[in-house]
Amino acid sequence: MRSRRGCATVDSVTTLRTAEDADWPAMRSLAATSFGSFRPQDATDMWRTLIPPGGAIVVCDGDDVVGMSFHLDLRLTVPGGAVLPMAGLSWVCVAPTHRRRGLLTEMLDELHRRMVEARYPIAGLEASEGGIYGRFGYGPATIVDGVAVDRRVARVHPEVPDPGGVRVVTPARHRERIEQIYDRWRLRTPGGLHTPPQLWDEVFGDREVSRGGDSPFFALLRDDGFVFYRTHGDTERKDVVITKLATASDDAYVALWRALLGLDLMQNVTLRMPPGAPLPYLLSDARVVRTTGREDGLWLRLLDVPRALQARTYAADLSVVIDVADVGRFALEIREGRARCEPSGDEPDVSTDLSVLGSLYLGAHRASSFVMAKRLRGNDTRVMRQLDAAFASDVPAELGFGF
Repeated sequence: MRSRRGCATVDSVTTLRTAEDADWPAMRSLAATSFGSFRPQDATDMWRTLIPPGGAIVVCDGDDVVGMSFHLDLRLTVPGGAVLPMAGLSWVCVAPTHRRRGLLTEMLDELHRRMVEARYPIAGLEASEGGIYGRFGYGPATIVDGVAVDRRVARVHPEVPDPGGVRVVTPARHRERIEQIYDRWRLRTPGGLHTPPQLWDEVFGDREVSRGGDSPFFALLRDDGFVFYRTHGDTERKDVVITKLATASDDAYVALWRALLGLDLMQNVTLRMPPGAPLPYLLSDARVVRTTGREDGLWLRLLDVPRALQARTYAADLSVVIDVADVGRFALEIREGRARCEPSGDEPDVSTDLSVLGSLYLGAHRASSFVMAKRLRGNDTRVMRQLDAAFASDVPAELGFGF
């Protein structure tokens, strides 16, 4: 029950309300308890500038903050280049003293209600644990491969040209150019996020606490691409850890990798990249590109199904009625890459849930995989093949930055 002060009773001893300035020291402490490390206050203050009014909530047991979550006001690129407002869910914490009381459900229900009220068509998050957020309608929408390349034996294939044009630079001295290149990259990449000035300030500030024991940033720059990397290791042969590779052309991708593979005295070059990236095809021996792990990145929940589905472009025509559990039934008509989606009372061709739609949305996952898992159901195999073709994206989805 919600009181006149905007508080809601969660159980007999706890209340949920909008976070206030005075709550933030306790929120930082709870975050440190939940995630195992303290963030500097000024870094926390930077993220607070991205929280819209009413976007942060706490659950209190008396004077103690025992649960919290907030959402950031973000801008997400979707297939085809449209940019949608996205509520970026973060800092979702429940104190270990207050587990199994329904606090997480109450917090997310309240935040989702506020997101819908603020007309966000989509919400996103990064999941610290993979088994939590599917039941709240989120599905993993990007895939991240951990990759290591043994630079000592990697050779560019002789048929790959050398576009050149790469410079070794000090990142902060070329901030404006780097920001421009990143903006070009994120507008062509599903999952790309607009980066506001205060977040760039944090990047170029290059705090020692953000380095994880690695070196300060090194950078390679071209007119249409850049790489940020750190070096890692105490031995004479160090590893290169790429933190960001952003290119606005194929030539930039090739040229930057040529430069990276020319870093003498470095051993392995490691990075996180989407499946299907062209790196192995640049080399004479693709086996030197080793996948060291795979994980999810951005998770999505469609808050306004018609608006979200109509925003992106598609790779094939489709006419289908989709029944989305606990949400409704929608007729989706796709012609020449554009979609029309509206509520429908017709019999569904397929049925699924919000988490599956979230996974399909950026094109990183195939509908047929969910069909085999019995999480996307229908009797017409032709429609299932059309779903695969329609939701595919030529540009692999990547999360623009972590939040």
